[in-house]
Amino acid sequence: MPLAEKPVPERRLAMNETLAIARLGQRGDGIAEAPEGPVFVPYTLPGETVRVVRDGERGQLVEIIAPASSRIAAICPLFTRCGGCAAQHMEEGLYRVWKRSQVVTALERAGIEAPVADVVDAHGAGRRRVTFHARREGLGMMVGFMAARTHDLVAVEACPVLSLGLARAPAVAQLLANRLGGSNKPLDIQITASDAGLDVDIRGHGPAGDTLRLSLTEAAGRLDLARLSMHGEIVVERRPPQQSMGKAMVAPAPGGFLQATITGEETVAALVLAALPKKGKRAADLFSGCGPIAFRLAERMQVLAVESDKAAMSALARAASMTQGLKPIATETRDLFRRPLLEHELQAFDAVVLDPPRAGAEAQVRRLAASTVGTVIYVSCDVGSFARDAAILIAGGYALEGVTPVDQFRYSAHIELVGVFRRAGAR
Repeated sequence: MPLAEKPVPERRLAMNETLAIARLGQRGDGIAEAPEGPVFVPYTLPGETVRVVRDGERGQLVEIIAPASSRIAAICPLFTRCGGCAAQHMEEGLYRVWKRSQVVTALERAGIEAPVADVVDAHGAGRRRVTFHARREGLGMMVGFMAARTHDLVAVEACPVLSLGLARAPAVAQLLANRLGGSNKPLDIQITASDAGLDVDIRGHGPAGDTLRLSLTEAAGRLDLARLSMHGEIVVERRPPQQSMGKAMVAPAPGGFLQATITGEETVAALVLAALPKKGKRAADLFSGCGPIAFRLAERMQVLAVESDKAAMSALARAASMTQGLKPIATETRDLFRRPLLEHELQAFDAVVLDPPRAGAEAQVRRLAASTVGTVIYVSCDVGSFARDAAILIAGGYALEGVTPVDQFRYSAHIELVGVFRRAGAR
């Protein structure tokens, strides 16, 4: 069974080896055990016999000699060429076990015992945000996604993991790249589907002069964009690109962070709400972004939202001022990596919610470990940093009540999770 990949250079064919794939790795690669150590072979599955070209501990797949029963047909013709997906070839049962195992393995390596729930599928209608890369190749601008483990671009006309709201995104990215191609600079074009239409932020070009701004404004009108910005600076806003967050309608800052899928955001928020102490009155939402969790918390408790991004805080505060039926939301712009909330500040809260970036929240977690907060709910996008921070909280007297993996990046190696920590007697 040949695989549609780049052809193996002729000079390396003599290095072909036949391997038996024993298990899956954290990134989705099949792993074969060779005498000199493990060999990682992308797009292979346990139980398969494959022919590969070896390059140290990595193997490039040439042929699947004996496929596993768990292999299925990919849904995208670019699979194995585009680097966005790692697991379109896995049947559902194996896929879910693999995703959950990433959380289980990270906790085991940190010496942590805790219940890990089944993976919650949060793909929903698909991803609502996507970043295209663009650069000049020859006379024109090439737009697409990065190939796996290279900086090569793969042209993309459609992507099956995107929501219908992003159906036009590849064409929009191409037209905008063409407008900016004269600079000869590589670009990142982030496109988000909003209730008002597409919200586009372009990075890499540098400041836009008056002539370019007029050209981009005209393009935004032709493409019927809600908003177009460069490096977070608005070029034109034709309609506020609002997102629904609980009872609030929020216009995030240009290029600002959002959960990848609407269902992912709703799933994470529901898990957070379910873990709140029943009689709690005040909560802190740390690394709050523009408020996807804070607005839902405020339906039950007073909230302090803390975030280092001033634009995100402004968007949250603006939406809070226009939303009825919520308990008070206070905001504070603060770098929690350098200035975490201290123990005397934390004692005012019945629950603390953390949703940090991939690096985790070690500085803040150390303060929480020394605090008296009864409930800590940790939303993480990186199992490694979560396990590190979880160990700190447990050493400080918290019990990890349970962890729920959340899969909003279908077919990728990425997994999010929600972990619930409590001190004795806190409910």
